Amino acid sequence: MNLETAIRELHLELERVKHLIAALEEFERTGRLPQPRHQGRKSMGDQERGIVSQRMRKYWAGRREED
Repeated sequence: MNLETAIRELHLELERVKHLIAALEEFERTGRLPQPRHQGRKSMGDQERGIVSQRMRKYWAGRREED
């Protein structure tokens, strides 16, 4: 194993342990675990959805003409 790789993995493990300790301390203070952060896609509004819909209609119309 490369020494740099081992050091990088240890740093990652240290960060995971720090997050776990923080969660446990939060649980000790409040009696509940902190909620995980959601990192998903943001939802589209109606206007943005309409713009995408128009763009896709044009795209598929062009694809049908090619065939």
